[in-house]
Amino acid sequence: MCCVDNGRYYETPIDWKGLTRAFAQSPLHQSALYFKRNVLTGCFIPHPLLSRQAFSAFALDWFVFGNAYLERRSNLLGAPLKLQHVPALNTRRGSDLDTYWFIRQWKDEYEFKAGQVCHIMNPDIHQEIYGMPEYIGALLSASLSHSADKFRKLYYDNGSHAGCILYVGSEKVDQESIKVVQKTLSQARGKGSFKNVLIHAPGGGKDGVQLLPFSQISAKDEFLNIKSATRNDLRDAHRTPPQLMGAMPEGNGSLGDVEKSARVFFINEMLPVMEAMKGVNDWLGQEVIRFNPYALLKDE
Repeated sequence: MCCVDNGRYYETPIDWKGLTRAFAQSPLHQSALYFKRNVLTGCFIPHPLLSRQAFSAFALDWFVFGNAYLERRSNLLGAPLKLQHVPALNTRRGSDLDTYWFIRQWKDEYEFKAGQVCHIMNPDIHQEIYGMPEYIGALLSASLSHSADKFRKLYYDNGSHAGCILYVGSEKVDQESIKVVQKTLSQARGKGSFKNVLIHAPGGGKDGVQLLPFSQISAKDEFLNIKSATRNDLRDAHRTPPQLMGAMPEGNGSLGDVEKSARVFFINEMLPVMEAMKGVNDWLGQEVIRFNPYALLKDE
């Protein structure tokens, strides 16, 4: 995993647009990212230079891309007027590592002045140009969960079956009738997702016409197993307690004290992110990123 220098800026180590597509592939994946963003935004203290809206977008970029950017907009005397969020999806780091580029399309490129953009990143072990999100190892599970949902939806739209084999062995069925049946089966496919197979073998068996459905009983069981396995993988990757994600315990079990889980989660996961984001204060020379104490920790 490396970053290619095209002479103006470094390309990202992976396709950022792929991360945006994966963002909505699994409800748990998307919900965990929004949940973390909401926790930080709820504790953030707005500043005249940095609005709550700009910080919310800044925090979401951190969790989704592992990179977050703020542009300093200054007055004629060079004093900062405001900090503007710069979308990480379109931001690239310059070849000199001090400048940044905003890329919409290959013909639409804008170079920021040196020192105009603050870059806060989650360090990566493969390279030092860009940060990386911490859920990369669970992207395959998110994709599998999405594929399972898509299959289940198409399976339902297809009449809760995965297609069938129509076996015609009677010699009494003429060729014209076979063509009509073949056309009907072809048009009956659920958006091309499942196929029906016609086998015409005159004199091939004692039963003239047989309808043989593909395996469909196991489809439901496999769907539930896949959803359960991918859900566990995503929870492990995000390290978010299930009770904070609205999960229900299985059977008569219990998920434990939700407030205790929330406190441990905040201390172990959110506090380090808060400290990392305070790097903006060091870059700007004044404290613009400040946080209120977490509500559940105020009494401790």
